[in-house]
Amino acid sequence: MSARQSVLKQVSESLVTSGLYSKPAAFALLAKQFVGFGPRLPDPEKALRQPEGLAGRCSSLDVPTMVAAYAKGLYPQDMKWWAPAERAVSFPENVRISQRVWRLLQTQAYGVTFDTDFAAVLRGCAVEEGLVEVFTALHRAGYAHSVEAWDRSGRLAGGLFGLAIGRAFFTEGLFARERDAANVGFVTLSCHLQHWGFTLNDGKRMRGHLSQLGFVVVPRFAFNGLLSKAVLHPSRVGKWGVETGLDAAHWNPQYAGTGKATGHARRIGNDTLLPSA
Repeated sequence: MSARQSVLKQVSESLVTSGLYSKPAAFALLAKQFVGFGPRLPDPEKALRQPEGLAGRCSSLDVPTMVAAYAKGLYPQDMKWWAPAERAVSFPENVRISQRVWRLLQTQAYGVTFDTDFAAVLRGCAVEEGLVEVFTALHRAGYAHSVEAWDRSGRLAGGLFGLAIGRAFFTEGLFARERDAANVGFVTLSCHLQHWGFTLNDGKRMRGHLSQLGFVVVPRFAFNGLLSKAVLHPSRVGKWGVETGLDAAHWNPQYAGTGKATGHARRIGNDTLLPSA
């Protein structure tokens, strides 16, 4: 059985045990959680085949609408809502850590922080101009978060940002000015997401670098079923910080509870974790 088949089997079993294997059940849960927002948002299951994944036009991109849209399996691009037939999804237990990234984590080549310079990460990810203010508003509201990877000189070497709703994270973009800086940030984030009880990380459409991190392609209906379960949990709203008790260099994704810090890193201020001298 291939890795993709194994993951899809896990998805299928999860949907069956959760009672979300029917469209009405999945969307009924969403309706209960986000009552009042449904009429303004299109049905992701009715997205077009051409252009593939187009679900409708955006009439509003305020914080409540964005939160409801993402929870429903939609995301904005070019002032339109999209819901691709297949989604790139990462599950914390299946995160792939290359030997090079593992060595960078072990040697603390980059210091990783959360929510320290959201604006700089947006610039690094070259976010669509019309969405910069939207994601900034979501960040101020405590839903959007950034991950920064700093080199030993204190320069921003890479990072990523995304939204957190319930137990689902939505990776919006990654960038790297130095090799594997974004990947180090992603692994550190994934270690925390598993520790915090998150169940999935959505990468939208599959791209080469996502597959290298362990993202797999999941059919839209299966994704929406898992998402509808994840968003029923309370959201981790507010500013995030790297936890002193966690160290991704000691994390094995397949074993929840690993990744305990060893005390070899030093903390600057409230959030900044930098390599020891």
